[in-house]
Amino acid sequence: MKILIIGPSWVGDMVMSQSLYKRLKDHHPDALIDVLAPAWCKPIIERMPEIHHAIEMPVGHGQFNLSERWNLGKSLREEHYDHAYVLPNSAKSALIPLFAKIPKRTGWKGELRFGLLNDLRPDRKVFQYMVERYVALAHTKQAMLSEVDIESVSNPALNVDKENQAACLQRFGIASHSPIIGLCPGAEFGPAKRWPEQHYAYIAKQLIAEGNQVCLFGGPKDKAVTESIVSALSEHQKSMCFDLAGETSLVDAVDLLAACHTVFSNDSGLMHVAAAVNSNIVAIYGSSSPMYTPPLSDKVRIVNTDIKCRPCFKRECPLGHLDCLNKLMPQQVLSAYHDLISTPRWKDNEI
Repeated sequence: MKILIIGPSWVGDMVMSQSLYKRLKDHHPDALIDVLAPAWCKPIIERMPEIHHAIEMPVGHGQFNLSERWNLGKSLREEHYDHAYVLPNSAKSALIPLFAKIPKRTGWKGELRFGLLNDLRPDRKVFQYMVERYVALAHTKQAMLSEVDIESVSNPALNVDKENQAACLQRFGIASHSPIIGLCPGAEFGPAKRWPEQHYAYIAKQLIAEGNQVCLFGGPKDKAVTESIVSALSEHQKSMCFDLAGETSLVDAVDLLAACHTVFSNDSGLMHVAAAVNSNIVAIYGSSSPMYTPPLSDKVRIVNTDIKCRPCFKRECPLGHLDCLNKLMPQQVLSAYHDLISTPRWKDNEI
């Protein structure tokens, strides 16, 4: 069997989609699974052992470009795919499998997808978690409700390149023999997911005082945030803090997150990557909810405020106060961390 997946566009969603590929492999061990996704997700796909081939999506995120989709779909006909799974909910995401003449095309009901998909699932909200919605597509309509729940879902597990990990540690001067803790203070989605940098700076100071090295992860857009965190540290503390934002590729970030004993993170793509490389996770939630997109790991502590207006799932605070994050105190987050690492089965997370 040959399967084509139209993958999601966000890094975190792509990580979570691996649970679907695991389920498909359970059902069809010899299947070849290809994933079509944006270029920035390709390094994640290539770390998934279930995937045969990653295909770069030539159309930019949000762009329609019918002719480009037609040309790509037509070129994929020679692959003779048996089944396509369309994970995004848009109509345009379902066009390429149609143009590729893939006989069975499965996905959830979305905008104007009647006719584009011939195995249309009516209501994705029957499942609470996004990962359940992905995995349910591997089952028939009749079976998915009884055979899919969060407890039965296999967690994502990305491959780690130990040689690249060692090279990255050496390149940035990070000692492999001393404990490393990662901080992911950015959030591509928007400021309503981003815990204040002064709170992260407090965490960094305390972790360094406890004998840890601290690595700050993020993309170029997060550099101002990470630089603000570093500037709040003393000279001695700065020598134990490594600002990697914008300095690593995504594959390097995967391997360096795997070197971390624990990762503190906003609800972001890097949080899901850290969970998928077996780090301990302290997950910080603002406008979003762990009841929809939790880190898929059993080595997690989740922290959030209980104010009435959250979760609102907005990019920016509609009330202007951002209390869901501002009122989440660093002491509460540190308490969750100490509780996490004191649990015997998680205490000695291997580097």
